[in-house]
Amino acid sequence: MTETPTIEETDVNVDQKAKEAYFTAGQGQLIWARFKKQKAAMVGAGLLIVLILSGFFAPFLTPYDPTIAGRNKDYLNGAPNVPSFCDENGCSLRPFVYSFKRSRSIETNFRWVTTIDTSLEARRYVVFFPQGDEYKLLGMTFNTHLFGVDSGKIHIFGTDATGKDIYSRTLQAINTSLAVGTIGVFIAFVLALIIGGISGYYGGWIDSVLQMITDAVRTIPTIPLFMALAAFIPATWSSETRFLFISIILGFVGWPTLARRVRTHLLTERNQEYVLAAQLCGASAGHVIRRHLLPSFTSYIIVDLIISFPYMVLSETALSFIGLGLKDPVNSLGVMLQNVTSADVLLNYQWYFIPVFFFITLVLAFVFVGDGLRDAADPYADTKK
Repeated sequence: MTETPTIEETDVNVDQKAKEAYFTAGQGQLIWARFKKQKAAMVGAGLLIVLILSGFFAPFLTPYDPTIAGRNKDYLNGAPNVPSFCDENGCSLRPFVYSFKRSRSIETNFRWVTTIDTSLEARRYVVFFPQGDEYKLLGMTFNTHLFGVDSGKIHIFGTDATGKDIYSRTLQAINTSLAVGTIGVFIAFVLALIIGGISGYYGGWIDSVLQMITDAVRTIPTIPLFMALAAFIPATWSSETRFLFISIILGFVGWPTLARRVRTHLLTERNQEYVLAAQLCGASAGHVIRRHLLPSFTSYIIVDLIISFPYMVLSETALSFIGLGLKDPVNSLGVMLQNVTSADVLLNYQWYFIPVFFFITLVLAFVFVGDGLRDAADPYADTKK
């Protein structure tokens, strides 16, 4: 007869299998296993995925064109339209918003005043997948949106002074700011690998010269630099050209930190046996750096890239906020934050602050994910108490 294993034997077998899986797992599997244990990093990763997808699919998720062409001239500085199911007229299975009327008189100091019509006939019911403004997504043209209303327009985040839908602008701004950060990080990443790799591999006078250049770039003050560049940007430049220019400049001033880390690692690894073996086999310096040295700390490079994203987004937002970066009609988080600086907005149009919460969430999500990856990539993380 076959003996049934006891509970203690079962626990021992499970522990042995867990240990075998741990010692045979690859680097990526170990990082993921440690990353999953960090709740803040997992929450940040979830929020980051949602925000990235929301920005990418913004034309579908939003009901209107976020540019001047999609503005609502009859609802300037309009308050958010919050869908509801019930009111004093009864309940409905479909969510609805109310119609509105705008007027101004001497009693309101000639300011526009919005009057809500709460009658049953004035209900505008929310519909899903309506046809609306055309947009391009994945190289194809569509005109179907996630939601809308059967008549008139709906603005769940309200409108700005020109009548543009703030919800549509917010999601488009997330996509723009992430695109600027992606281009900037990619340029900084390539420059850091090239300069840091050459500096760390060769050392000597080459290292000294490259480190002088690195230190010189690090000492360049960003704000005065962009003030000088803004003075020379032609007024005839299109929004796309300005967008590309800002992205390139952010990349060219953001590489020194990563280059220093690449150099430090290569200085300690270039005398290892596997590097000497590759050199004795006739491998070129580029081959040794590309195929042997850089892959030895790929996880740290990925972590540095993730951590660099919030700084790029913050840089774009700060520059656009002070008027040195992107400008209307481009929708970016920095451009939208320009609208919240006046006392009139603070007192009368508080819905202008909604994009601020998206900006804070985006930056914090990157920070949490970057910190989680940095801890997960630490080979001694499991031994630290």
